Amino acid sequence: MTRVLMLLSVLLAALAGPLRAQDAPRVLVLGDSMLATGAEGTSVGDRLGAALGARPVDRAVPGARMIWRLPITGAAFSIPRQYVEGEWDWVVVNGGGNDLWMGCGCDRCGRTLDRMISADGRAGAIPRLAMRARGAGARVIWVGYLRTPGVPSPIDHCRRDGDELEGRIARMAGLVDGIEFVSLADLVPEGDRSYHGWDRIHPSPKGSAAIAARIAARIAAAR
Repeated sequence: MTRVLMLLSVLLAALAGPLRAQDAPRVLVLGDSMLATGAEGTSVGDRLGAALGARPVDRAVPGARMIWRLPITGAAFSIPRQYVEGEWDWVVVNGGGNDLWMGCGCDRCGRTLDRMISADGRAGAIPRLAMRARGAGARVIWVGYLRTPGVPSPIDHCRRDGDELEGRIARMAGLVDGIEFVSLADLVPEGDRSYHGWDRIHPSPKGSAAIAARIAARIAAAR
């Protein structure tokens, strides 16, 4: 009898693993260095997977842009081309900051903003990517950027264009059920440097964990 019970326990344990894996959401992560930054196990994608009990497919790449003109290595550095078809439950994505900072220097970026997303949130590279994922059945979370309140940053001059970009993305999210905007504008306490790395641009491991927690909470609330 004892041997039978032991075999039954082993069988139940073997069955439990796949059931938990099947229950975990299928997540695709796209974007730039804000999501990709971190040593192994410390990026936003890594922390998000740990929070959800899932294994996201993380295709975010530092330096990636929404509009990538160069053909060389374009598949990696073009955020829309990072997208791969699949039965995703969630597509988590960020982007646009490099287009503003490295593309137009956060100066006279009106045309770049319009190419990424129109003022009404209906047209441009960002809505096209979001609607492609949504049309395939996934729910979409578009993640905003960290701020450095009370601490000087090399990208302070980008704040106005960045706020405009995120306002347009929030507008897009308000138009389509299943597309959500997760703002990080209020995530960092005033004067707190611990959420950023040495460059005061990218998230520290603590910052990545906090970003992932905010995304995971939104996913959990929708399930």
